[in-house]
Amino acid sequence: MSKDVKSRVKKSTGKRMKKDPSAPKRGLSAYMFFAQENRESVKTENPHATFGQIGKILGERWKNMSLKDRQPYENRAKKDKQRFEMEKSQWRNGHITDTAQDDEE
Repeated sequence: MSKDVKSRVKKSTGKRMKKDPSAPKRGLSAYMFFAQENRESVKTENPHATFGQIGKILGERWKNMSLKDRQPYENRAKKDKQRFEMEKSQWRNGHITDTAQDDEE
């Protein structure tokens, strides 16, 4: 890269914007519901397994599940996504209203 191009390219500061603590939590995936439900049983079956090994075991079990067996987790994920979308829209409406009121003062 020439110096002209380098000078025009903005460097990333590496800093992320802080998340609003009042923002709603994202919906969980079907796999995360499965993992939450099955993590303890995998731990008891494999007491000396590391966190990463437990994750691999859970991942293998998830991959080997039939679509029929996954369906309850998919349904829970769908409901959780709907909950998140509803809370997000309510939060944004309230957040926008709060910001507008602050501007008026």
